[in-house]
Amino acid sequence: MKRLVVLVTMLFALLFGLASTDVLAVPRGKSITFPRSSNGKVIFDGTVHNNSAKKGCRQCHNPQLFPRMKQGTVHIIMKNIYAGEQCGSCHNGHQAFKARSNCGRCHKK
Repeated sequence: MKRLVVLVTMLFALLFGLASTDVLAVPRGKSITFPRSSNGKVIFDGTVHNNSAKKGCRQCHNPQLFPRMKQGTVHIIMKNIYAGEQCGSCHNGHQAFKARSNCGRCHKK
């Protein structure tokens, strides 16, 4: 029943122009690749983050963390992550694995 409600809501939003790819961010079943890191590309998996974080997209996509939900609009750097910003707001060792000393969990060579 819950899936039906979500499906109907999304169809309504699409039909009436209330949704766009910017609003959906990276949903379950989709991923986005950030290839420019010297430590290896990072693949953001929407399924993993939606299932494990148990939070809505707006929890991260807000003016403080990731103001725009479109690839390439926010420059993500490790300095910010280590300072508890961007990905580091959750990847701090409390909410999710700590970013520092777990490079291979995100960066793939």
